[in-house]
Amino acid sequence: MTITTVSSRDFARDLANAKKAASAGPVFVTDRGRPTYALLRIEDYYRLAGDKPKSLLAVMDAIPGGDFEFEPPKLAGNDLKPANFD
Repeated sequence: MTITTVSSRDFARDLANAKKAASAGPVFVTDRGRPTYALLRIEDYYRLAGDKPKSLLAVMDAIPGGDFEFEPPKLAGNDLKPANFD
């Protein structure tokens, strides 16, 4: 595994090169010589995090505070009126 280090300026200027380097191993992005970010392939991230990709529904379901019922009112045939654009 190859570790690549790039400055934030070089990263912003040449993202394609950083993505190419991430194929061989992690890419550390530095600000003023200090590592601030790491770029790695998504497969490597999932392996490190121990997570498998979740569906959007599963992610939203995990957000606290969503325990409520919503019953939209039903429209009767007489409730529908044409739009007035005058």
